[in-house]
Amino acid sequence: MAVDPILQDPLVADPLVIGGREFGSRLFLGTGKFPSNASLSDTIASCGTEMVTVALRRVDPTAEEDILDSLPAGVLLLTNTSGAVDADEAIRLARLARAAELPDWIKLEVTPDPRYLLPDPVETLKAAEVLCAEGFTVLPYVNADPVLCKRLEEVGCATVMPLGSWIGSNQGLRTKGAIEIIVDQSLVPVVVDAGIGAPSQAAEAMELGADAVLVNTAIGTARDPAAMGAAFALAVEAGRKGFLAGLASERRTASASSPLTGFLSSS
Repeated sequence: MAVDPILQDPLVADPLVIGGREFGSRLFLGTGKFPSNASLSDTIASCGTEMVTVALRRVDPTAEEDILDSLPAGVLLLTNTSGAVDADEAIRLARLARAAELPDWIKLEVTPDPRYLLPDPVETLKAAEVLCAEGFTVLPYVNADPVLCKRLEEVGCATVMPLGSWIGSNQGLRTKGAIEIIVDQSLVPVVVDAGIGAPSQAAEAMELGADAVLVNTAIGTARDPAAMGAAFALAVEAGRKGFLAGLASERRTASASSPLTGFLSSS
């Protein structure tokens, strides 16, 4: 019997396309918490990521060892407006990145709350409207708000990036129900960003139908970041394949996995 090619190898038949660019890896990597640039470089190689985020304030071309030196050819730099407290500051950071001849791909973060680093929905939407109009490829970090995500899609964002839980908290998918709605309604890729603390949580996000996940703390602060990056890559691939294969639905009662009648009957 012929095997459905999608079930045989879902990733081959299911490319991830963002802003007109195709990605083979659905694991995106934050770079803020690695012990060294060498560790970051090793992790990029081990996990196979094709997109990394870097806060603009960490980029220093005059430094003896700039973080950009750790990025191999072919890996896309997603400049992060981390630290911006309002739309004006986020827009200014994006324009500075463009002036520095960095890629026009922006991870839009507007986080005025220093304790929980929750994104400001009003200022994020304001900044997205301006940056999309100026030709940036905008990937906004937001609360898991289905209405806001739809508005961001409508103004031209290349993805929506709802949080799973607070940045760096490793609490996993506290917003699971809302993410399911966002996935169901979105016409652009959905990237679960923030709070993913274990490979199993990344797999869970992919099983919900997310198109990718972005992970930083759980990998960068692991005892062996490169090994942890490889583990996350496997989990993301497994979760995506599980989603495409069609997960069995939950049941409130038991259901026998073997038939209870007919197996002793004679021919």
